[in-house]
Amino acid sequence: MVALVAAGTAVPVVAAAQQGGAAATPTQLDYSFFKTSVQPIFTAKRPGLVRCIQCHTQATGSRLLLQPFTAGATSWDEEQSRKNFEVVSKLVSPGKPTASRLLLHPLAQTAGGDPFHAGGKHWDSQDAPEWRILDAWVRGQTATGASR
Repeated sequence: MVALVAAGTAVPVVAAAQQGGAAATPTQLDYSFFKTSVQPIFTAKRPGLVRCIQCHTQATGSRLLLQPFTAGATSWDEEQSRKNFEVVSKLVSPGKPTASRLLLHPLAQTAGGDPFHAGGKHWDSQDAPEWRILDAWVRGQTATGASR
């Protein structure tokens, strides 16, 4: 336990065990990992289900509103990807995958997910490859393979 002094008041802070005994830093979400590993999940076709982008690029009342592709494009450009990152980042609790709506909403309820997702349940288990990618991103995985 480390005590920080702010405005003359000692505030206890629990520090995670890290190299060098440094206090834990908040988990940061990596844009490059999002762009190369997370964003493709939104365009993936799943048997019996629609792609995420079929509903989540239109105003449907969902908090997940992705940028639509530019006419004739099959992927997002840099500006669109940055906007998607900002929107999607608001649906996760960095460092806490099981407290992140993005991971729970399309996850089967029997695996810890929400009771309902209008687009169907995309993952039956937290071991599903796409769920694991999202889990890694929320935990701070970077495009270079390191965790923040």
